[in-house]
Amino acid sequence: MKQTLLDKFMSKKGLYTSFWFIAIFMVAILIYFTANLQKEVPPIAKEVKSVSGEVLYTYNDVVEGKGYFQEFDLMDWGTLLGMGAYMGPDFTTEFFHHRAEYLYDFYGKEMYGKSAKELNKVETGAVKERVKQDFHQQTKLLEAGVTYTDASAAAYHNNVKKLVKMLVEGDPERGFAGGVIKKEEAVKIAAFVDWSQMVASSLRPGTEGKVGEERSWSNNWPKEPLVDQDTGYNNHIVSLWEFLLLWTLTILVIFLSYEYLFKKDRAEDLAPALKVDKLFKSQKKLLKYIPIVALLFVVQMFLGAYIAHLYADPTQDFVFSQHILPFNVIRSIHTQLAILWVAVGWLVGGLLIAPWVAGKDHKFPWLIDVLWVALVVVAVGSIIGLYLGATGHLRDTWFWLGNEGRELLNLGRVWDIGLVVGLVFWFLLIITLIRKSATNNPLVGTIIWSAFGIATLYIAGMMPVHKIMPNFTVDDYYRWWVIHLWVELTFELFAAGVIAFMTVSLGLISQKTAEKVMFFELFLIMMSGTLGVGHHYFWQGLDEYWIAIGGIFSALEPLPLALMIVEAWKNQREQKAEGKTNQFSTPFMFIAGSAVLNWIGAGFFGMVINTPTISYYSHGTYLIMPHGHVALLGAFGYISIAFLYMTSRANAMANGWVWNDKWSKIGFWSLTIGVLLFALPTLMIGLEQTKVAAEMGYYYTRTREALEIVQGWMWFRILPDSLMLIGGITIFIDLFTKTFMGKKAA
Repeated sequence: MKQTLLDKFMSKKGLYTSFWFIAIFMVAILIYFTANLQKEVPPIAKEVKSVSGEVLYTYNDVVEGKGYFQEFDLMDWGTLLGMGAYMGPDFTTEFFHHRAEYLYDFYGKEMYGKSAKELNKVETGAVKERVKQDFHQQTKLLEAGVTYTDASAAAYHNNVKKLVKMLVEGDPERGFAGGVIKKEEAVKIAAFVDWSQMVASSLRPGTEGKVGEERSWSNNWPKEPLVDQDTGYNNHIVSLWEFLLLWTLTILVIFLSYEYLFKKDRAEDLAPALKVDKLFKSQKKLLKYIPIVALLFVVQMFLGAYIAHLYADPTQDFVFSQHILPFNVIRSIHTQLAILWVAVGWLVGGLLIAPWVAGKDHKFPWLIDVLWVALVVVAVGSIIGLYLGATGHLRDTWFWLGNEGRELLNLGRVWDIGLVVGLVFWFLLIITLIRKSATNNPLVGTIIWSAFGIATLYIAGMMPVHKIMPNFTVDDYYRWWVIHLWVELTFELFAAGVIAFMTVSLGLISQKTAEKVMFFELFLIMMSGTLGVGHHYFWQGLDEYWIAIGGIFSALEPLPLALMIVEAWKNQREQKAEGKTNQFSTPFMFIAGSAVLNWIGAGFFGMVINTPTISYYSHGTYLIMPHGHVALLGAFGYISIAFLYMTSRANAMANGWVWNDKWSKIGFWSLTIGVLLFALPTLMIGLEQTKVAAEMGYYYTRTREALEIVQGWMWFRILPDSLMLIGGITIFIDLFTKTFMGKKAA
């Protein structure tokens, strides 16, 4: 029968070729856009002065302010241009809104001899036009310099006074204890924040005076009714087309999967399920990793419960004084622990699989111990550094040993380097063992090389190595290179390889089917995950085409893997009906959970926030939290836990120990139900905040008053948080018991 073009594309060879073609094409485009980055980002002015000649601040003040902003980890308390944590204010919007309010009063008195509150509607309209003129015609963000009107200069001084008071004395209503930042440091931070305010409010050169095209450097984010700033028609129509395209492509992906990939596997095509009668010496050394990873997971969740309580009632301490455990410090440790335990769990999986693939052990098994010691040093040292840096105890060495103050990429530079060295060392351990193995295959190759990509991508967030990046928008560009290209590219590639490898190893999917599904998944990941990074570039000075590019494909990525898990589950059910026992049912349970929660978190909740219109109003709100938490725990955390259980199960099989899945299932379902329930209150809170942003402006979204109406949902989080804690503790105890306290089978 003659093959059609579609038949050729969906063959293993066609999918493999398509993957490499789309990978090279997408990476080339990303590199091209990156090379032209400097033409798009907002500059830092050499100096900002008033028309009267007063110099308000200089380039160096802005850069120093950025350093202090990072040193004291303010991005893990509030946000800048909407990026960061949601307890404190959005610093950009605070300066923007308060400047506008000040100008209303200033020009109201100048034009009518009245304060803003005393103006009638006609007078308010005239004053608004004067304020807009000040913002848009008289304030231009240029590298050569910025000249403020005397009114805006006075507004700046007013903003500085408010910010210095808040940072030095604290803000108990929003969970900021104060007492760390000095007055002179806060003044420099104010210069940095005011620069970000100009990014959000001043017009991008070339768009001035063009009806429907005028936009600020941040593409008119945030919404600010005082100057008629809002999103435009382009974002609405792009959102509509993206929903329609996503709907069509989802149907297409499901059709292609079932038409070409999921033909019923014959029994003889399935590989025999993995059997373990002994462990290699290096594999035995992995057992010490298990309690460390599981304990980091439990500690991370306890810290999450702590900051959730402060979110609900920031004026009250929770067990410990906020002066001892400040919100921003604990939040940064909470996010960094997530990265650490997930990453180390994946290292365990790679080191466990490699000897099986190679059919032999490492030449120097003691290197596994060296890696373990190195990872423990990085984990402990970095956590101590995060605390000491943000609390002002490492003023001279904060960048190297403390915290870098960039959300999610917060480790001090020494710990950054240590983590990269550890990941590269792990890669070399694996690749030297399996590179000549006859049983090496695309599934294993995908796992190993995507892990190498994870390590090397991390380096993008470390440039320049020896100091902070002066321009926040350039810095954040590369921060999102790491975060997005990790979680929606290399992490997803790793997950695809692991899920395919596990389903084959457990005798649930044939090697042929798994490879085709994996290559189809890799094609979708590279097509969507690479330029999908653009949906993070709405707010930070990059041109508006990023908005359309970044908003569409990410939701399609998890679909083929979720469908493959459904097929594997059906095969497992059939095998169980035939009386066959799956020795690795617990690891498979977490792998299956990973695929499903990946689709829910990255796919469903990802699409909720990614289209331009929704993204514009929901940016920097709780609506982001269901996506982030469900996707991270489900898509990547469950794979880490699966590797821990796989290692523990292999050890039990090698020793002939009794194995019972009861507590494993309790831990799994408590954790899974908990994280799905967690999505409910955060979704409801986020929807209310998004509504406020659309109706009243973003400034009001970030006030405590906006959250009072959803206070019940704040406290509802006790239920899902408790379920997740019970699940995590159960998994820790279960793994420890099964790994170190096993009993011989009768």
